[in-house]
Amino acid sequence: MSWQDRFASALQQRKEKHLLRQRQTLQSPQSTHVTCGSSQLLNFCSNDYLGLANTGGEDLARAAQEWQFGSGASHLVCGHTRAHHDLEDALAEFSGYPRALLFSTGYMANVGVISALAQRGDLILQDKLNHASLLDGAQLSRAKMTRYRHCDYQQLNELLEAAAGDCLVVSDSIFSMDGDLADVARLAELSQHHNALLMIDDAHGIGVLGQYGQGAREHFNLSQDALPVYIGTLGKALGGYGAFVAGSEELIEYLIQFSRSYIYTTAMPPAVAQAMLGNLERAKDNKLREALTDRIEQFRSGAKARGLPLMASESPVQPLLTGASDRALRISDRLKNQGIWISAIRPPTVPQGEARLRVTLTAAHTTEDIETLLTALESAFAGDES
Repeated sequence: MSWQDRFASALQQRKEKHLLRQRQTLQSPQSTHVTCGSSQLLNFCSNDYLGLANTGGEDLARAAQEWQFGSGASHLVCGHTRAHHDLEDALAEFSGYPRALLFSTGYMANVGVISALAQRGDLILQDKLNHASLLDGAQLSRAKMTRYRHCDYQQLNELLEAAAGDCLVVSDSIFSMDGDLADVARLAELSQHHNALLMIDDAHGIGVLGQYGQGAREHFNLSQDALPVYIGTLGKALGGYGAFVAGSEELIEYLIQFSRSYIYTTAMPPAVAQAMLGNLERAKDNKLREALTDRIEQFRSGAKARGLPLMASESPVQPLLTGASDRALRISDRLKNQGIWISAIRPPTVPQGEARLRVTLTAAHTTEDIETLLTALESAFAGDES
């Protein structure tokens, strides 16, 4: 089979199984209301949980006047600027750790941190529903990886008891496709008891969890020692771009020396780093989290009253299970015809037979937006059953 035949065959299989992914092109900035092609849509796809993606433009413009565009090199050559350093200091203070280290994306942070920490002969224990970047980092590390059943801490404890060498325990905090929250306090307890290193990817928790939005560690009232490796992203609730790992002085220095996705890539534009400081300050506003909580409660109570297939989630990620991939696509299309944008999530992102609509709520949505959404969902699901 030629390469072109291989490509064509793989694409055809995706089409036949209703799994082909297609990009949608926005004609407007990210917000609760967007222009996609020629359509005006009420947006329930974005991970912009605090509504901050549509802020900070003036901060970025001012920063660009000072720093211009590119960083010119990797951090360890000549690309590390005061803007990067100031953001790292601010992120360390915000997350409650001695130091933080910037990465260009959350994917690069997870891959780079895990592959640097774990080595051949080590054991990595991961939740079955962890993000792909966490699984890929484990594969790159050449350590042995075992996945325990989703949030099954009894099985995790058994695996830790049977482990012979050094162990790294890895979990998301809020799981991106189910929206449920790991018991990070239990993970910390088990890891400390078995002398394992715990790493939490708080991509969907930072800015959302905790009274002040400081994430999973604040939410569960954990010490730095209890949660020694903390990953946060800047592109979801913080509304910008990039990611970071926070931890001890020794951890961050170790990663500077050994994390390949940090060492061998150009630093993010310094203007972006400086502009992120503004959104980090805005994220401290508790009124944003209060508004988000209100929208989540409004949606869940309304969805229950309408008999919609809710999953168990108290986070901004509110999946509605459809089962079949073609059904998820049909309902998503019906909603788009009503001016509502919700992505159909299908395998391999979720398990076979567990396709869903992934509703994401933000502090910027109004009560009227939520009522519009609920009415449209009730109609779309009813139309698919008739």
